[in-house]
Amino acid sequence: MVNIEAKRVEFENALMSKDAERVANIFTIPEMFFSNGKTNFLEKHNQSLFVDEIDYGVILGSLLDTISFAKAGDAEATFEAQACLHSTFNRIFRSSEGNWLIPAMIVICKNTNRISTQAYEKNSNQAKFDQATTNVRDSFSFTINDRVEYHSGSPFDTHGSKKSGVLAIVNELFSMYFRINNLKGCKNIIALVKSKGLQEKGTLAAMTTYRYYIGRLNLYEDNLESAETHLDYAFQHCHKNSVNNKRRILKYLVPIKVYRGRLPTTLLLEKYGLEEFKPIVKGIRKGDLRTFQDGLIQFQDNFIRQGTYLLLEKCKTVCYRNLLKRVHKIIGNHQMPLNDITNAYKWLGMPIDLDEIECILANLIYQGYIRGYLSHGKRILVVSKRDPFPTSVVIK
Repeated sequence: MVNIEAKRVEFENALMSKDAERVANIFTIPEMFFSNGKTNFLEKHNQSLFVDEIDYGVILGSLLDTISFAKAGDAEATFEAQACLHSTFNRIFRSSEGNWLIPAMIVICKNTNRISTQAYEKNSNQAKFDQATTNVRDSFSFTINDRVEYHSGSPFDTHGSKKSGVLAIVNELFSMYFRINNLKGCKNIIALVKSKGLQEKGTLAAMTTYRYYIGRLNLYEDNLESAETHLDYAFQHCHKNSVNNKRRILKYLVPIKVYRGRLPTTLLLEKYGLEEFKPIVKGIRKGDLRTFQDGLIQFQDNFIRQGTYLLLEKCKTVCYRNLLKRVHKIIGNHQMPLNDITNAYKWLGMPIDLDEIECILANLIYQGYIRGYLSHGKRILVVSKRDPFPTSVVIK
């Protein structure tokens, strides 16, 4: 049970001292393990708390409700209490002086994201998830539209700019938008952040997460060069002990690297538990199309959920290139009969006709994976005597 009086006194003291961290800590809620049942036996908490002539009673009561319902495992009731807490806090936050409530606002947005996600997974209530998104979006609006000039590294006090919380709140919005595949919403948010010049203003953690989501968005839009830049930044600046976060980044960065001609080491894949990429990388490295294809099929559900399946499917081109490189070494001649190439596919248990192999080769030549030309009449691939298979091919 929650010690109501102790919580009230703790909250009141934190508010009176305007201690940003103490206020933020008040809104910590326990881990939730929701069941399908309801907790009608729990009464809601009605509280009265005035500090500086502002009524924080509804916030305190809603917080106590959220904690109680969360401990009881009632997803729907926890969501309703948190929604009330968030909307009420937004109203007080909007008219507050300075940015001393920013850390608390960030914690509340994180809680709303987490609670609404778990509630949505239980009952798939889109309306309630939209309500949660609206609350977080309102929090974002109140921070980004603050007229006080923002200076990075400024303390949280009664004079600071609310813009200091923009990136952290945006990251929660990104998380929610990606969950419902609202990429248009993400682009609108990015445009607003850039218009204020805030994309590189914030804590390192917030900027790292922001760049992670920008990279994912670029990936979905097939802007691979930009996606690689942002995800590289996120990976390099992610805390060295945040193994799970690094793994999340690599799930999108590895497919881009592979498609752009850079294969990860087995050591890297093992370090971050990315077993699903092992057959893909092994097949590409050896030009073993069968191993590549089997791996793609085996883990296709994972890749589809992540939105990387189509990109990995395109990586087959790199596998084709490495297979041809092996055939070229065996033949030992810059003139490669197409029949010899088709025999290699047959040996792998993946028979292919001459017309299809010509189409594949033409595509490889066009993309720069092979330096040479096709002689359709003689059914021969003629490759350059000098570096016929470039070691580094960068696809934009």
